[in-house]
Amino acid sequence: MQQDIIIIGAGPAGLSFAREMAETGLKITLIEKQSENLLADPPYDGREIALTHFSRKVMMDLKMWDHIPENNVSLLRKAKVLNGNSPYALSFDHQEAGEETLGFLVSNNRIRKAAYQSLQGFKNIRILSEKEVSAVKTDETSGYVTLKDGDTLEAPLIVAADSRFSETRRMMGISASMLDFGRTCVVCTMDTEHPHDETAYECFQFDRTLAILPLNGGRVSVVITLPSSEAPALLSQQKEAFNRDIEQRIKKRFGAMNLSSDLYPYPLVATFADRFYTNRFALIGDASVGMHPVTAHGFNLGIRGAHTLAEEIKSALRTGGDIASRSALERYSRTHSNAAKILYHGTNAIVKLYTTNNPATKLARQALLHLGNHIKPAKHLIMNQLTEKKPV
Repeated sequence: MQQDIIIIGAGPAGLSFAREMAETGLKITLIEKQSENLLADPPYDGREIALTHFSRKVMMDLKMWDHIPENNVSLLRKAKVLNGNSPYALSFDHQEAGEETLGFLVSNNRIRKAAYQSLQGFKNIRILSEKEVSAVKTDETSGYVTLKDGDTLEAPLIVAADSRFSETRRMMGISASMLDFGRTCVVCTMDTEHPHDETAYECFQFDRTLAILPLNGGRVSVVITLPSSEAPALLSQQKEAFNRDIEQRIKKRFGAMNLSSDLYPYPLVATFADRFYTNRFALIGDASVGMHPVTAHGFNLGIRGAHTLAEEIKSALRTGGDIASRSALERYSRTHSNAAKILYHGTNAIVKLYTTNNPATKLARQALLHLGNHIKPAKHLIMNQLTEKKPV
């Protein structure tokens, strides 16, 4: 099969981009390390993704949303940001945003399954599963991907969606800045005694960060960020001790809490590629920008980048141009980089401010919560960034 586009990595970004291009008739090949069975029915991994209004619209347009059962979508109507032991909170409400909800919570594995299902029936899409890439190169007319089994594939455009530690990015000579926070994110779900009222809590405590996200069925997603040196002790903690610790840290807002899943640890390393393209080669998803999860924008940036690149390619197709022209890829890189920079650097600044514990920063972050509530233009700007209810 002659390919028009080769996508390396069939995670959410790679699958979303393939679905963006599916109706163009271009021949798309995805290369993925995992088995097709895992792609078709990925296991739960603890991660609940907070989708913005823009992400949901794109997923609806691509018919991905059709494959997510309604009871698997939890609504996020309110959010509160707490600092240390202070009872004061920076609050966000869906009514202020003029929407039914601030966002939508869907499990990562459910999103991946929906993305995979949305590709079924497209004869111009094929997935090469259980395949690994050993080399990537391009010339004036084509890109070439060599697999570890010795096969070589050729296409006018290569798109890398193979994680924030992308090997293909390195093979193509694109450097990336990396910020290792020295912290680990541990995620799980818990049952609660009292209703969560569809309210999320982000608690910046002095030794760790605790996020509580509302899920359907009287459950919450718990996201704990702590120094990596402390993660083994947390992961080996007895269930009852873990339950009581979370109850205390959230000031018993939810009454009794009971761990209802495994604990899933993820080391925190943020990345930002120096550019998102080179000759006949583009980066999307975490291969372009890998976010700290505190502002919940990792997947949203991934789907936005896939959409932006797809729009450039569709524009080239309409005019009979080269789908991998340097000008098209440069426009994609510039547009997506501009969209990502503010979120990336702003998120890292927030993380630094709220994980540095000296008297000056403690005063500064408490003051910021008060300013955020009282300076309406700033609050509306933050809310729009978080919800993406308006195009950006």
